[in-house]
Amino acid sequence: MLATKASHVPTGDAWTHEVKWDGVRAITDVRDGRVRMTSRNENAITIAWPELSTSPLGDRDLLVDGEIIALNERGLPDFRTLQERMHVRSASTAARLADAVPAIYMVFDLLRLDGRDLTGEPLEERRELLTGLGLDASWQVPAPYDDGAMLFEATLQQGLEGVVSKRRASTYRPGERSPHWLKLAHRHRLSYVVGGWRPQEGTTDRLASLLVGEPTADGLLYRGRVGSGVGPKQSRALTELITGLGRDASPFDDEVPAVDARGTHWLEPVLVVDIDTHGVGYTRLRQPSFQGVRSDLTPEDLTR
Repeated sequence: MLATKASHVPTGDAWTHEVKWDGVRAITDVRDGRVRMTSRNENAITIAWPELSTSPLGDRDLLVDGEIIALNERGLPDFRTLQERMHVRSASTAARLADAVPAIYMVFDLLRLDGRDLTGEPLEERRELLTGLGLDASWQVPAPYDDGAMLFEATLQQGLEGVVSKRRASTYRPGERSPHWLKLAHRHRLSYVVGGWRPQEGTTDRLASLLVGEPTADGLLYRGRVGSGVGPKQSRALTELITGLGRDASPFDDEVPAVDARGTHWLEPVLVVDIDTHGVGYTRLRQPSFQGVRSDLTPEDLTR
């Protein structure tokens, strides 16, 4: 069952709210003590997560839904920490990566227990049964909250991905994107310095994306490439602004990945732009979108 995008957190006693985890969705089926984990598109993924492949309830029959997460260097769930592990199909490689980047299974729904199908039962009852199982350690049950507005602000301040709100009376409909589950991810608008631009594929002069960085005590550090939000109108305006700013080498003080550097036209780092991004404090921008040029700011202003 999938959540529908929302523009605000719903209010009222009919709703309960949870943290939106930045991880990998997984359905886990335990029968006769054997654990089988499948991805959202029903691919078998058990071998990739050896630290999660033993049920904490032994051979008790159950089917659960949840999110596999791992923490980044800031102690926050971060999808990118899982990317190296997601597609592993070698047991030895999976074991090595599990030691380096241990995962946690955040179990948020119970669909079958001891042979009883619970998908037709209201979420509130499923959740009560799930909480009563006493899961801990590598399998955990995330806390629900009654106050969605409070959770929205708390997750925003803590740098978490967002909030999922669910109707207490909702049944579970496998594979369906339901209006009874709503998701709201946090977006942030921040300012960055432009250090290069990339042309539209198949052209040499149509500006299609920007390479941006963050001024820090260690210099201008590369934060990512931004193409979303750069339409024809924005492209023309940006092209005028960068005229005469070209340079031979990268202005960034760290290495720009080859996939981004290839075909890039480097610029003197003087232009400041606003970027809308998902999450803050990460090495690379996540789902960035160009919002506009900040003629009122200089790179020195960002440093201060």
